[in-house]
Amino acid sequence: MFGPNAPGYVWKAAADVVPIEVFPGITVQPLWKGANGAKAAITTIAPGAVWVGEDFHDPGPEEVYVVSGVFNDGVNDYTAGTFLHAPAGSWHVPQSTEGCVLFLFYPEG
Repeated sequence: MFGPNAPGYVWKAAADVVPIEVFPGITVQPLWKGANGAKAAITTIAPGAVWVGEDFHDPGPEEVYVVSGVFNDGVNDYTAGTFLHAPAGSWHVPQSTEGCVLFLFYPEG
């Protein structure tokens, strides 16, 4: 068995990752990407920002944890502490009236 220094064990401080603005008021901080395409990221949505178009989940699902604020998927509001599973093939329109921080995980890329 291996501990925290095992091959493949990865850590990264979010403060060390430069945010990438994907749409006005929406940034992504990539944290990790696995060999199979799986990835983890932090997304920040500024107050009033809206994803441009529909965010499709392909090839696999999207896992969302609302770290702070209130996330809206285009229909429903989700407060801090909420977990969402969006299956492959689904979509939503990420946005927030008050702003939010999300942890995203894509198990299949």
